[in-house]
Amino acid sequence: MDIFYTLSGFAVGAIVGLTGVGGGSLMTPLLVLVFGVPAATAVGTDLLYAAITKSGGTLVHARKGHVQWRISGLLAAGSIPAAALTVWAIAQLPKHSPAMTQVISTALGIALLLTALSIIFRTKIQQHALAHTDSANPKHRVPITIGVGALLGVLVSISSVGAGALGIAALFYLYPRLPAIRVIGSDVAHAVPLTLVAGVGHWMIGSVNWPLLGSLLLGSLPGIWLGSHASAKVPERFLRPILASMLVLVGGKLIAF
Repeated sequence: MDIFYTLSGFAVGAIVGLTGVGGGSLMTPLLVLVFGVPAATAVGTDLLYAAITKSGGTLVHARKGHVQWRISGLLAAGSIPAAALTVWAIAQLPKHSPAMTQVISTALGIALLLTALSIIFRTKIQQHALAHTDSANPKHRVPITIGVGALLGVLVSISSVGAGALGIAALFYLYPRLPAIRVIGSDVAHAVPLTLVAGVGHWMIGSVNWPLLGSLLLGSLPGIWLGSHASAKVPERFLRPILASMLVLVGGKLIAF
């Protein structure tokens, strides 16, 4: 079975490299629906998987000056406490109980649907924000950014989904004049401490499968590398609608799971 995990990691890594969409949107549903991994274990393992893979991305973005550390810090000010509280709340449920599975599966389905919408309407979100940026009060951005971080902390800790596409969509709306590469770099930098804190929390309650994590990384790291290099040759306008449609189907299935 390890070879199938590694191949799946490679496939997901390649898609992430091509589209830039976080692996949690693909990896966690794959583990739950295809491999039958318990929902809590799939989420906990994927969170540490994301923390490790996005650490490399953060280093690259930071060296190129693509990270707005103030924005990442504001998001983390909301997401880190929210993640810790959410994992504590999850720990109160019996491990792998029907209640825990239902909560995680439903949250995962909703997160995937929101991710699909953020992929489809990303450009319109940014255009709307640019059209109204002069009337917006910059002072309100600080508490709103912290609030967005808190919402991401809750959603990511339950489902492992949201730190990527949803975080980027929120930042595009809040900071429409910020270059896209800095929005992405700031979001990736924020995702590392968020997924690390949430992942360690899941590890402490026994929801991380370390051999599974190793198998996924073995495939995903070369997959991301190849996908990133091939992304310039594959039209994004074709990939994103296909990916969004897939997330809608999977999200609906998980809500009814």
